Amino acid sequence: MAVYTDLTDDELATLLSAYDLGPALAFKGIAEGVENSNFLLETPAGRFILTVYEKRVATTDLPFFMGIMEALAAAGVVAPAPVRRRDGEILSSARGKACAIITFLRGVSPRRPNAAQCRALGEVLAAMHVALASYPAARPNSLGPAAWGPLIRPNLALAESLRPGLAAAIEADLAALDLAQAEGWRAALPQGVIHADLFPDNTLFLGDALAGVIDFYFACTDALAYDLAVCLNAWCFEPDRSFNITKAMAMVQGYERVRPLTAPERAALPSLARGAALRFFATRLADWSTTPEGAMVKRKDPLEYADKLEFHRRAKGPEDYGA
Repeated sequence: MAVYTDLTDDELATLLSAYDLGPALAFKGIAEGVENSNFLLETPAGRFILTVYEKRVATTDLPFFMGIMEALAAAGVVAPAPVRRRDGEILSSARGKACAIITFLRGVSPRRPNAAQCRALGEVLAAMHVALASYPAARPNSLGPAAWGPLIRPNLALAESLRPGLAAAIEADLAALDLAQAEGWRAALPQGVIHADLFPDNTLFLGDALAGVIDFYFACTDALAYDLAVCLNAWCFEPDRSFNITKAMAMVQGYERVRPLTAPERAALPSLARGAALRFFATRLADWSTTPEGAMVKRKDPLEYADKLEFHRRAKGPEDYGA
């Protein structure tokens, strides 16, 4: 249940008094998600999402995230728009924690995306990159390559217990990507603001049409093609962990309809995809080691990304990713 900070009727009324939305007509906690407290709010002005930001989101980063959503919505990209208060501010406070109200978007997150949805995702991802090309603020990627080793190496024994031989394989991944990083290839790629966590559950679809992109709380400044690599990992593997090249081709083609990849980006795609898989393996392994059995938050299996890394080790070039 993703409601860690509940609000009383009086607290909600006080909060809404700073907005031109009218009184609450309905207010209900949302179970999905694990990072923040989320509520579905209905007022005479419409339906909204109220989010209370918990400890894992740095308050100092919130203006960056809010500004991204506002810029995308203004550009016509399918992102929720923060609702400003009467005094012009976006952020409010509830129970001593930062909170914000954003517009409600209709749609359903796909459980098993099809090729048409992958193509739509590629198009919108590229549209986001284009729309944010002149975004004035920057935020370093706190889960970039420098973070992978420190997250993984203290937990290599756990990795080995999950699958014999995995520790050595992951060490080889770290070494290969450390060498590539040392060559400066990633920093030389086109840079900009990326979502960095665009999994299917952070999208909303109406049929095969992408109706919304949500949850920008890992957004940062990094290589644009890395965002595409994250999506190839998140959208194009089947439940049996096989890679669906048809979905990958559809995603890349959708992306390039809006923003063609440069030759260096295309060549870097295998390393970027391997790095993206290592990033999510790293955080899942770290969470697996610190989340106790029976906790309310469901642990995500790091072996899913260990299997994806096996595919990336065998990949010979960008054509293996539909590029």
